[in-house]
Amino acid sequence: MASRNYLKLLPTVLIAAIAFVYVVSNVRSVYPASLAAVDLPRPGEMLSAGSSARISAVIGSTLTASVTPVAHRTEIEANTESALGALATTVRPLSHPSALRDAFESYFAFKTAHPGEVRKPYLYFVDYGLPSSTPRGYVFNMNALSIVDGPFMVAHGRGSAPTAAGVPTRFSNAFGAATTSLGLYVAQSLYAFTGHSGGRAYHSVGLRLDGVSDGFNDNALGRGVVAHGAPYVTATRAGRSEGCPAMETTRAKRLLPKLANGGLVFLFAPDSNWMSRDPWLLAG
Repeated sequence: MASRNYLKLLPTVLIAAIAFVYVVSNVRSVYPASLAAVDLPRPGEMLSAGSSARISAVIGSTLTASVTPVAHRTEIEANTESALGALATTVRPLSHPSALRDAFESYFAFKTAHPGEVRKPYLYFVDYGLPSSTPRGYVFNMNALSIVDGPFMVAHGRGSAPTAAGVPTRFSNAFGAATTSLGLYVAQSLYAFTGHSGGRAYHSVGLRLDGVSDGFNDNALGRGVVAHGAPYVTATRAGRSEGCPAMETTRAKRLLPKLANGGLVFLFAPDSNWMSRDPWLLAG
C-alpha cells in the first residue's frame, strides 16, 4: 500500500522538481548575484529550510521586479504620447517616422530609471538623418511640453561625412574618430570652451556631455565630445565639428546654461544598428 501511494505521488514530485529547477535557473540568469549567497543543494541532498526561505525571497523579488517595469513602461508610453501630441505637428521635417518618439521615449525611460540625475526639464534633440543644410536641432521643455528654441542648425562630426554638406552616415564611439555618436546624454557642467576654425582660435561656452547609451556614446567625456558654440555654424550653414553637436555661438550662450547640470541630449539618426541596440530605446 505504501509503495502504491509513493508511486501516485511520484509524478507530482517530479513536476515540482522540474518547476523548481526552471524557476531557479531563470532567477539565476536575472539575479546571479542574489543567488550567489544561497546554498543550493547538491544532487541527492535535501533543500534546507534556510535555503528554501532565501530562495523563496529571491524568487519573490524577481517576480516583483518583473511586474514593476511593466508599470514603468506604461507610464513611459503615456508620457511619450502626451509629448508627441503636443509637439509632433510642429517638429518637421524628420528623417524617420520614429525619430521624435525615440527621443521622447528615451528621455522618459532614463528619467524613470534615474530621476535624481534629471534635474532640468530640458531636452536637446538633433536629427542627424537630415542634411546639414537643414535646421535639425531643437530644445524642448519637457515639463511644459513646449519648444524653447528650434529648429536651428547643428554641426556633425567631420568623421561622419566626407564633406560639410549632406547627411552624416558614419557614427562611432571610438577615440580619435571625430564622429558623431548617437544616443542619450546627460548634460554636465558648463566651462570656457576654446576651439579652432580656419586656423584661428575662438572662444565660446561649452557643455560637458556624459553618454549613457552604452557602447554607442559612453566614451563622450573621454573623447571631449561636448555641446558648444562655433563660428562655423550660422543660420544657413552647419559646418563640421570633431563630433560635437555644435550650434551658433549666440544660441549656445542662451541655451546651454538651461541644459547644464541635469538636462538631457538625444542625437538621432536612422541607423539600424544603433536603433535596434540602444538601451534607452529598448527600455521604452
